[in-house]
Amino acid sequence: MSSPVLAAPVAAGAACAPSCRPAEGLAVAEAERLAGLLKALADPVRLRLYSRIADADGETCVCDLGDVGVSQPTVSHHLRKLREAGLIESERRGTWVYYRPVQDALAPLGHVVHWASAD
Repeated sequence: MSSPVLAAPVAAGAACAPSCRPAEGLAVAEAERLAGLLKALADPVRLRLYSRIADADGETCVCDLGDVGVSQPTVSHHLRKLREAGLIESERRGTWVYYRPVQDALAPLGHVVHWASAD
């Protein structure tokens, strides 16, 4: 027969450490939106593509994205996923498509990173 596990006693008047996290946590809709951003960036190819687009001065032509280790149709697939997540915008000019990062698209992730590092 095993004995019950007892919690360590808490000193009188002791309080939990303050947290910068809101008491209610993330709302469902906000959590789903942030998860979509994280999921889009979780793929190494998408992360490399996003990094190249974000590092460019203004915009990047698809012809300048170069070799990321996958075929051109796969690059197009990953660029579509980044667009759907709201991380990049595109504009077709003739036969070329130009990409630019969406301003402040990653800003909401700053709060999640801040919460995680505050513990």
